[in-house]
Amino acid sequence: MTNKIYAAMVNELLVASRRNGHWETDRQLMGASTQCVAADPLKPEVVYCGTFDRGLWRSVDAGASWERVGENIEGAVMAVAVSIAERAGEQGVAYAGTEPSAVYRSEDGGDTWLELGGLRGLPSAPEWSFPPRPETSHVRWLSPDPNASGKVFAAIEAGALVQTPDAGATWKDRTPHSPRDTHTLATHKDAPGRLYSAAGDGFTRAGMGYSESHDGGESWQRFSDGLQHHYLWGVAVDPADPETVVVSAASSPWEAHNPMQAKSTIYQKTAGSAWREVTDGLPETEGRVISILASNETEPRVFYMLSNFGLYRSPDAGLAWEHFGIDWPDHYRYQHQNALAVVENG
Repeated sequence: MTNKIYAAMVNELLVASRRNGHWETDRQLMGASTQCVAADPLKPEVVYCGTFDRGLWRSVDAGASWERVGENIEGAVMAVAVSIAERAGEQGVAYAGTEPSAVYRSEDGGDTWLELGGLRGLPSAPEWSFPPRPETSHVRWLSPDPNASGKVFAAIEAGALVQTPDAGATWKDRTPHSPRDTHTLATHKDAPGRLYSAAGDGFTRAGMGYSESHDGGESWQRFSDGLQHHYLWGVAVDPADPETVVVSAASSPWEAHNPMQAKSTIYQKTAGSAWREVTDGLPETEGRVISILASNETEPRVFYMLSNFGLYRSPDAGLAWEHFGIDWPDHYRYQHQNALAVVENG
C-alpha cells in the first residue's frame, strides 16, 4: 500500500503517512489556501504545493518541511504537475498554472521558473472567464503527456482546453467540440493519445460533462450513458486498465461546492459498460461536497477519494470503498477540499 497522501484543504496541507502499520497525519502550510499538489514521479520525495494567497511551495523531504519557490510567479498558483516523460537530470520537468491564466516551467527541480509566453495570445483567450470572478480566468489543471516529452495539456477555467507540443514554445488553441470547462484531465501511459475530461459543460450543454479524446485532443466523444449528474469534477483511471474510470459528479455547481447545499456522488465504468453510480462504503450523497479522485501507478485497481467526510480507498476498481481511519476534525465537514496526491515513496 502507498505510504504518503497529500490533501490540499482550505487552510492547510494535510500530509498522511503510513508508519508502523497505521496512518498518522501532519498539518503543513498552516493558514495557506492550498489549491494543488503534485509529487515528482521520478523523485517522489520532491513535492510541490500551490496556494491562492502565498505562492508556490516545495518540499524535498516528502512533506516534512517546505520552502517558498518561484518568487517570479505572479498570481495565485492553481495547478501544478511534474512530467514523467520530460526529464532534467534525475527529476521531472515541473509546470505551474496560475490565475490570471499563465503557465510556468522549471527544469531544475523548482529552483527557477520561466513563464511560457503565447498562452494569452490564443484566439479564444478573450472569451476565458471564471464565473465567480468573471474578470479573470485560471489554469485549473495541467497534464503533461506521459508518452511525449514536452507535450502538456492545460485546462482553462473557464473557456478552453489547450495544449503545447513543445514545452511552451508554441500553443495550440481549443478544437471544435472540445470541452470548455474541464476541471480534471487524466491521461494513461498505456493509452497514448487518450484524454479523459471531467468538466462542468454538462451543466449547460447536455451530455458534455464527461468526454474522451483518443487522438490527443483533436476530436472528442461524449460518454453519458448511465450518468444522471452532468456537472463533473474529479476523474481517475485504473493504472492497470485504461478502460476503468471513476468520476465525481453533481447536478449543479451549487450542489457540488457549497457545503450547505452539497449533494454529490461517484460513478464508475469499465470497457463496454454504461456508468454506474457507486454507493458501497461511501457516505450519504446529501451533504457531500464533490470529491477529489486519485490513483497511484504502483497500485492497480485501486482508487482514492478525498471528501469533506474524510479519505476513502477502493481496492476493487472503484466499486466498493473503505474509510481511512485518520484524524478528521469536525470542521472539515463544512469545508471544500481542493486537491489530492497519492505517492509511493520507494
